[in-house]
Amino acid sequence: MTLRGNQRDRDRERAQSRGGSKNKQKDDGLTPEQRRERDAKALQEKTAKKAAQGAGAGGGGGGGGGDAGNQSNKK
Repeated sequence: MTLRGNQRDRDRERAQSRGGSKNKQKDDGLTPEQRRERDAKALQEKTAKKAAQGAGAGGGGGGGGGDAGNQSNKK
C-alpha cells in the first residue's frame, strides 16, 4: 500500500507556493566584474561603519578584518 507516493510532489508544490525562491540567480543587469566592484565597495563601507562603531565602544575585540580591502584585486 503506497500512501506516501505523492509526498515529493506535494512538498514541491508547498515550497513553490511559499515564495517561489527557486530563482536564486538575480538578473540585475551587471557583469560579473561590475558586481564584484559593487560588492567590494559595500563590504568596505560595512567594515568602515563597523570599525567606527567599535572605536566608540573601546572594546578592541574585532579580529580578522585586515584582508577585506584586497578582495577586488584577487582573480
